[in-house]
Amino acid sequence: MPIWVDADACPVPIREILCRAATRWQIDTTFIANHAINLPPSPYIKRRQVPHGFDVADNEIMDQMQEGDLVITQDIPLAAEAIEKGADVFNPRGQAFTKENIRQRLAMRNFMEEMRNAGQVTGGPAPFSQTDRKEFADKLDRWLQRNARR
Repeated sequence: MPIWVDADACPVPIREILCRAATRWQIDTTFIANHAINLPPSPYIKRRQVPHGFDVADNEIMDQMQEGDLVITQDIPLAAEAIEKGADVFNPRGQAFTKENIRQRLAMRNFMEEMRNAGQVTGGPAPFSQTDRKEFADKLDRWLQRNARR
């Protein structure tokens, strides 16, 4: 039950939480990005740098992950694919992507993309907050507790 992290857009505080958890729980955690990222030394923490390109990191995650793994991503199409393959998925704010909510998330993502393309929406997501960090840490801890028993 390894953890796969779409690290291109993963906030640094979430990376730090994941690294501490990987070492504490002794769970393989792989950060996949198309740029170099700094990670602490640990036999449980790995980095994989992939070439720049559309969905290269996403494709690497999908090639490597298996049913029951955890995927951390903000990328909703990647989340949908990972769910289809049997992974647990949540974003860096601790919000779960599930079979029950992924269609709605995809529809909203597509709608917002259309609005941005039409010049109607210029803002992005809210700034990453301390509450977001706590939500993520709590969600990760619950997942680890539930899955460490397997």
